[in-house]
Amino acid sequence: MKIVTTNSKARHNYEILDKFETGIELKGTEVKSLRNSSANINDAYCIIRNGELFIENMHIAPYAGGNIFNHDPLRRRRLLMHKKEIIRLNSKIDQKGLTMVPLRVYFNEKGKAKVEIALARGKHLYDKREDMVKKEIDMNLRKKIKYE
Repeated sequence: MKIVTTNSKARHNYEILDKFETGIELKGTEVKSLRNSSANINDAYCIIRNGELFIENMHIAPYAGGNIFNHDPLRRRRLLMHKKEIIRLNSKIDQKGLTMVPLRVYFNEKGKAKVEIALARGKHLYDKREDMVKKEIDMNLRKKIKYE
């Protein structure tokens, strides 16, 4: 499995509740550009429109060897999930005020491009501070154990 890109801000800004693996509908030059690891999903988010799941603000750089038929870097891309899963996700988002955030883009063992999305709840500032304090304490403990 080759990881193309990860969303570094997702775990800091959101509490991850559930993860899903989806396929992604891409054009030829987008696949080639992804294989060169030239993508960014830090500002990306997922939405449901007309019963279909889309990813917005995912930046895939134009392929260097492409021509005039290169893709738009920030175009809306459709994510491939079963209809029942999309309906279940939509009901959870409507009821609990959750959001869908992409965590990483990768190629699986068969060479297919996949996106791991998460059902998440936004963190408050005090939650972020608590996480930072916990990480600092863990880091200090590891240092003490290492030197003893």
